[in-house]
Amino acid sequence: MECALHVLWGDVLEVPEVQENPVPDEVPEASEAPEAPDASETPRAPRRRGRTTLLIAAAAVLGVVAGTCTGFVVQANREPTALPPLSQPVVKQAEGEVEPLSAAQDRHVKVDGDLRKLLLKRPKGAREPKFAAGVDGWMDIAEYADLYEKPQNAFGNLATDEFRRAAVTDWLVGGTYSVEIVLTQFRQELGLTAADYTANEQGFAGDEDDTDSWEIPGTGDGWAYVHNRPDTKPGYLPLYSAEAMATRGDIAMTVWVYDTKPIPKKKIMDLAKRQMERL
Repeated sequence: MECALHVLWGDVLEVPEVQENPVPDEVPEASEAPEAPDASETPRAPRRRGRTTLLIAAAAVLGVVAGTCTGFVVQANREPTALPPLSQPVVKQAEGEVEPLSAAQDRHVKVDGDLRKLLLKRPKGAREPKFAAGVDGWMDIAEYADLYEKPQNAFGNLATDEFRRAAVTDWLVGGTYSVEIVLTQFRQELGLTAADYTANEQGFAGDEDDTDSWEIPGTGDGWAYVHNRPDTKPGYLPLYSAEAMATRGDIAMTVWVYDTKPIPKKKIMDLAKRQMERL
């Protein structure tokens, strides 16, 4: 078929006929799928392992066996090591009682003995007060509790703190100056009650108004207190006080000083240091 286009201003433009794609007369049939191989056929053999691997493994086994044999041979040719005898010589025991340690080797020799011997001695010119503390230098728990404002509560606290015993000394110089020293010993089976007791007493002393305090050198936990405000009662002279506390093992040391005039730091510190040296 031919077609023509008329151009507006010229001749007829001829367009060649486009030939359509020919349709084949017969469509080729699809090729059949290849038949599956018969299951009875022998499968392909796996790849054979190389000889090098077998040789290395064999050499390793032979090396271990040879090393073990050599070790046995060397050990067999050595001289046998002599074993220690099963029976040991009897150690000769000391006869009689063991000699006790001295006070320089064991401080408990001091503190388990007569505690009164560790107290400071009365200075020359001092005398025993009219109402001395304790009985023959000792204070039991009831008398010790009477030193507090509430003896009943103090008694229970001392029992809980494992109070063991207390040694006391006191003296009077002139008509107004007095000193009292107490060494309180605790059993300390449940804890460090001596140190706890000292810390508690130090807390009360430091809380008082108008009080100066200083550490006592060489004691670890010792403190000295000077109370600058006196106790006053109608009909009595003003009473000034100072005190010191420290701990040595299971013993709590307490020093009290009283006078009708202010007590200097030097006096209470000297007493506290000298008493601690005796412990």
